[in-house]
Amino acid sequence: MTLWNAIILGIVQGIAEFLPISSSGHLSVLQNLFHMSTAEEGHMFFDVMLHFGTLISICIVYWKDIVAMVRETLQFLSGRGGVKGADGKRQSLPAARMVLMIIFATLPLVLIMPVKDKVEQLYYHTFAIGLFFIITGFILFVSDKMPRGTRTEKNMRVTDALIIGLCQCVATIPGISRSGSTITAGMATGLDRDFAVKFSFMMSIPAVLGASLLTLIDAVKTGIDASLLPVYLVGTVISTVVGVFAIKLVKSITSKGKFGNFAYYCWTVGALTILLSLLF
Repeated sequence: MTLWNAIILGIVQGIAEFLPISSSGHLSVLQNLFHMSTAEEGHMFFDVMLHFGTLISICIVYWKDIVAMVRETLQFLSGRGGVKGADGKRQSLPAARMVLMIIFATLPLVLIMPVKDKVEQLYYHTFAIGLFFIITGFILFVSDKMPRGTRTEKNMRVTDALIIGLCQCVATIPGISRSGSTITAGMATGLDRDFAVKFSFMMSIPAVLGASLLTLIDAVKTGIDASLLPVYLVGTVISTVVGVFAIKLVKSITSKGKFGNFAYYCWTVGALTILLSLLF
């Protein structure tokens, strides 16, 4: 693992984790076609660090929301939720309700466990990844055609969370964008566009933490090269910084109704990936 390698992978992770273009698909193509070092080549700990960097990005952008979620959840668990305020009305806890919706959205991930090994095999099939990039393009293309929704954490339904969670399951396939499919699903269920983006990124926190924990356990078992820690740290910092800008870009583009513009990028990358897989 070279410093240049870590910098490139950090940039790719920071951009592709949040932009609806599939980070797993891009990293797999870089490995399969250009033989860049990845977790499968003895750098599992670096994979954990890259994902940790993007988690920090989410915390930076949505720090106030996370604090509110923790505060209101503790308030609810302590039995102080729903009490009457100074105006005589019962206080709602929208942030705590969002925590509940994230839990429901995370539940469908258990469906992946029985087929986890088969899904992981797809990471080595470059031609298939190209096809999945193209499918992601079609998913994004229809997103802007949907009417603008109005639901937020205050009135989001459990069925909305489960549908978005199922889309997150499908997005474990390399080339299928997690943010693209979940944000599109959120808009399809009637969520406000800005909230659909927020919910997509916030619901990724438990999923990424769980996957990273499993990877970390494997990394510890195989051993961690302490001499590479400075290189890993550089990649992590880059993925964090790039991730913050990527999140803000997605928020801006989605609010303007131009989320579907990413479809053209995915179609182009998909076509190039298929072509290169046939040539090499």
